[in-house]
Amino acid sequence: MTDVYKKLKELGLKLPAAAEKGGVYRQAVKFCDNLVYISGCGPIISEPVEGIFGQEFNKEDGPELSRDAMLNVLAVLENEIGDLNRVKQPVKITTFVASADSFHDQPYVANGGSKLLAELFGADHVPSRSAIGLNALPGNIPVETEALFEIQP
Repeated sequence: MTDVYKKLKELGLKLPAAAEKGGVYRQAVKFCDNLVYISGCGPIISEPVEGIFGQEFNKEDGPELSRDAMLNVLAVLENEIGDLNRVKQPVKITTFVASADSFHDQPYVANGGSKLLAELFGADHVPSRSAIGLNALPGNIPVETEALFEIQP
């Protein structure tokens, strides 16, 4: 695998600081010696992002927002394990999409996070995925992503 940080730089991206948690939970839980579960992260990098797909956001806005949510997931993961180059593979992601009743493109929205993982860890390491539409997310964010990663000891 390539160096994750070098690849981020090539993509013109950088990890944000890991966000403060918003309640009584752990942002990351390591288990079975090589798995790390990351709690849901939204797309806020520097500016607040609020709204619902099919109202304030359209399908084309989705991949960038889910990519930003994945950047936040990776920031929490780095905070937990110290070096993203320890990631053996992303195992599973779930992307929640705040959606109007008429919006049915949740998988398209989720592609931004999946694509980022493919670019960083290789197309053969794309995780399994669920894309779920719901009527609201905390703080009125449009996208939230949670993830499970296999890491090297």
